Amino acid sequence: MTADPMGAGDAVEIRGALLRLRHATGLPVAFGGLVEPGRRHVRISELSGTATPALSALAVSSGFGLGGRAVALARPCAVTDYSVSRQISHEYDVPVAAEGLRAVVAVPVVVRRRVRAVLYGALRAAQPLGDRTLGAAVQAARDVEQALVAREEAAALMAAAVRPEPGPQAGPPSGRPSGAAWEQVREAHAALRALAPRIADSALRAELLQACALLTPDTSRAPAVRLAPREVDVLTCVAAGATNGVAAERLGVTAETVKAYLRSAMRKLGVRTRGQAVVAARRAGWLP
Repeated sequence: MTADPMGAGDAVEIRGALLRLRHATGLPVAFGGLVEPGRRHVRISELSGTATPALSALAVSSGFGLGGRAVALARPCAVTDYSVSRQISHEYDVPVAAEGLRAVVAVPVVVRRRVRAVLYGALRAAQPLGDRTLGAAVQAARDVEQALVAREEAAALMAAAVRPEPGPQAGPPSGRPSGAAWEQVREAHAALRALAPRIADSALRAELLQACALLTPDTSRAPAVRLAPREVDVLTCVAAGATNGVAAERLGVTAETVKAYLRSAMRKLGVRTRGQAVVAARRAGWLP
């Protein structure tokens, strides 16, 4: 996975979220953008359903207008009629009016307590936005949050995988980091395997799993034992010290489902205990 310093990948996530938002709610207009690094404003870069370029490249400062209010408060904000609302300041009335927008919702994308982007949905009529619409807007923002976290965690995981430990003994001959550094890789690997099934974007999910696979040994050859993806997910959680209950919570399944996957994996690996399953899976190249 390559670095994305200009946020191109993040913009793609926003674009997809806006399309899903319009599809889920029937809103005619959706738009959004990223909080520019080192600045306190959102640059509107993604437009869906707009009739004019009035909002394109608009810089919305924190605390100003509806989107700026969402950034400052780090929570969703909505107005029934933008131009006359007393809840917001009106620095951006001209471009909003040029697009003919009245009812608007703005939802921040918050990653690690920092607002990274804002998604907007809008109507060209002054009417309340219902709970279904507001819920869909919030869910669209959560999808972007998960995607951004996944990208960052994958990048950190890959960096940890290639970073040698300080000192004369940087690691084993294979080039794999040793000791505490490799344990961090294993922890990150477990977190990402648990996160992957919750990523709505299939391409990003596949990219994330490919990054995880790069951290397992002997990836150039096919493992002698074939494990299902969910069996690997469960073993990854077990390897990180998770109980069946904790693994179930991380993976979004029941404890009984975790037990079933674990029993299946143990049978394929020819072992009888959880610990033996982890060791066998590592030897087979399924775990780091």
